[in-house]
Amino acid sequence: MAVQVLTDSTSYISEEIKEELNIRTVSLNLSFGSDSQREVDIDKDLFYQKMASYGIPTSSQPSLGEIYNEMLTVIEEGDSLCCIFLSSEMSGTCSTGQLAKEMVLEKHKNARIEIIDSRSNCMQLGLAVIMAAREAKANKTLAEVKEAALENIQRSRFLFIPDNLKYLKKGGRIGGASALIGDLFGIIPILTVENGITTVVTKVRTKKKAVLTMINTMLDNISKYGLGEIIIHHIDCLDEAKDLAQLVKDKLKVNADIMAIGPVIGMHVGPGSIGIVYCTQKALR
Repeated sequence: MAVQVLTDSTSYISEEIKEELNIRTVSLNLSFGSDSQREVDIDKDLFYQKMASYGIPTSSQPSLGEIYNEMLTVIEEGDSLCCIFLSSEMSGTCSTGQLAKEMVLEKHKNARIEIIDSRSNCMQLGLAVIMAAREAKANKTLAEVKEAALENIQRSRFLFIPDNLKYLKKGGRIGGASALIGDLFGIIPILTVENGITTVVTKVRTKKKAVLTMINTMLDNISKYGLGEIIIHHIDCLDEAKDLAQLVKDKLKVNADIMAIGPVIGMHVGPGSIGIVYCTQKALR
C-alpha cells in the first residue's frame, strides 16, 4: 500500500512539482456575484484586472463532493492518504475534509486517511506538503509521511508585506484598529501567520525598510536554526519579487524560487504584496 498526498489550491505549489511528486489538489472557489470559478481555473493576471474593475470577490472552501471524490479515488486504488490543508482559522477546508473522511469510512471501514491542519497557507503550507510527498515517494509509511509534514510546520515561517492595508482591513484578516492606524500614519506592517492567523511582527515607515527588516528577521532565524529552503512570494509584482530574490542571493549565496500567490489569498492581501517563506534545519517553535 502506497501513500498519496492531498492538499488544497492555496498551497500554490508549481504544476511541475505537483506532477513530479504526485500531489493531488482540491480547489477553493471565488465568486464575483453570481460568477463563480474554481481557483485553479483562474488566470492570475486576468483576476487582478477583474478585481480592479469589480471589487473584491468572495471565496469559499472546496466542495464536500470534490474532497470526497479525491479521497475515494485514492482509497479505491488501494492506497492510504495524507491530507494537508490551509489553516482551519482561515477556512472550513479541514472540517469539510474530516466530514468527507467519515463518508469514505462508511464505505471503506479500513481506509487510512490522515488530515493535517497546516496552521498556515501559501508555500508555508506548500513546503509541508512537499516534504510529505517526498517521503511518500520514498515509500515511507503513512505515519512517517504525516510526521514529515508536522515536523516541517515546526521549522517554517511566512513573512509578508502588503502594499497597503485596505484588502486586509476589508477582509478582517487583521484587527480593524491596526489597519486604520496603518492607513492614517503611513505605517507598513511586516506580517506573519502564527497559530493559524495573520499577526503583525513589527511596523516600519516605508516599504523599502520593511523589506530590509523582513530579510534581517529571516537572517536572524537562519543564524540560530540553520538554513533549509527559501521561496519568494509575490502578488502581481514580479519585478519586486526578482529584486527580493537577488537580495536573498546577495545575503545567503543561494537561489530562491519565485512563486506567485493565487487569487484566494491574493484577494485578502492585495496586489503589490511581497513575502518570503523559509524553513530552517531546526525547529523554530
